[in-house]
Amino acid sequence: MTDSPTALTPDPLPPGPTGPGPLIFANFLLRPGGFLEASRDKYGTPFTFNLSANRTVVITDDPAIIKQVFTSDPTKLLAGVGNEVLRPLLGPRSVLTLDEPEHMRQRKLLLPPFHGDRMKLYGDVIAEAAQRQIERWPTNEPFAVQESMQAITLEVIMRAVFGISRDGDRFDEIAEPLRGLLDSMADMRRLFVLQVASSKRNGRFSPWRKFREALLLPARAVLQDEITAHRAAGNLDQRDDILSLLLSARDEDGQALTDSELVDELMTLLLAGHETTATALSWTLERLVRHPDALHRLTEEVRAGEGDDYLDAVIKESLRLRPVVPAVARYLTEPTELGGRVLPAGVHITPSIYLTHYNPAIYPEPERFRPERFIEKPAGTYEWIPFGGGTRRCLGATFALFEMKIVLAEVLRELDVSTTGEKSERIARRAITFSPSGGGRIQVARRPVASSPAPTPVAA
Repeated sequence: MTDSPTALTPDPLPPGPTGPGPLIFANFLLRPGGFLEASRDKYGTPFTFNLSANRTVVITDDPAIIKQVFTSDPTKLLAGVGNEVLRPLLGPRSVLTLDEPEHMRQRKLLLPPFHGDRMKLYGDVIAEAAQRQIERWPTNEPFAVQESMQAITLEVIMRAVFGISRDGDRFDEIAEPLRGLLDSMADMRRLFVLQVASSKRNGRFSPWRKFREALLLPARAVLQDEITAHRAAGNLDQRDDILSLLLSARDEDGQALTDSELVDELMTLLLAGHETTATALSWTLERLVRHPDALHRLTEEVRAGEGDDYLDAVIKESLRLRPVVPAVARYLTEPTELGGRVLPAGVHITPSIYLTHYNPAIYPEPERFRPERFIEKPAGTYEWIPFGGGTRRCLGATFALFEMKIVLAEVLRELDVSTTGEKSERIARRAITFSPSGGGRIQVARRPVASSPAPTPVAA
């Protein structure tokens, strides 16, 4: 009989802010960037947040530890459990809330539509959606761009996922419940109360139950209706939308996704893919108009059709300074050595995307908006992590970058974008995202003379 390996003895947790968990959570909620930076400056990294009796979080911005987290055995560092707060919203079969081996099965089935030639089929859809919104923008006065970006990304994801055009009645039938759900999630404090603070989640007068019945269930019902309609159409092999591909997909055992799995995955694609990309676009324009030199260079290159290296660098720098999702988490199932310290089972190791992107040892002058840094040196796998990493890297990352390039190129090609003269917008919470507090305010003017459009960039 072979003895089992000796279990590691946990070290003391790294120091961190003390006090009641709800107070620590409230600080992180209301001043997310400042509280993270203040904690790092006071306690060093990693540091610990005790958010509740059941959730202790160890936060790091060390690329060496982040590499360990992203490359370790995923059965011992559970991302699905780390995303537990999303389970009531996305469902138990979402790729974000599953762990191995179920996660890898779902991931393999979901991945193909978001890469290669199939992804590029949506280039014209993205450009047309952007043009429709650009035509409505006010001229010569500051305005918030985020609502328009949400409209663009919703139209794109609806077309990509369901094959539904903006002109059809079915678009609004599906979009309205989803918009209502997203708007209700905009205030992270409300979502926290609904999901965590309600002691009787299923009671007759439970806030969560009311939210679920009024908003969540109607949104899930329209997704189920669309699955049923696709199945009934019987022409899945002739369609290029993602839902048709998922209905036709089979795993290694020849099994298809069930309807409940499909609803959870569609909810994930629609909510995560739509909201995050819209926010990233809003931040990129907000950063550009406050940095006229970068704006001028990018505008000139886009109009001249000189390639998209600088466009790519601008997007990367914006996502570095303003990551839309601030962190990723893994739940430790056993004592684990990370960065020379043994952490106990039951804690969450949390690579902070925000703090990593502001780490001066990685990015000199981290507060400065300088896209050139990504031309001079490629983004590090464990240093630039807006989409997470490893086997849990965001499935839609390539599609999101592809969409951002096309939308930004359309804006700069059609309009003269300029500074508003307003201060930089602070980071505010919108659901689980870091969003511009003013909605990404910019100012535009119509170009006096129409010019021949340069080719739309399609590089991933």
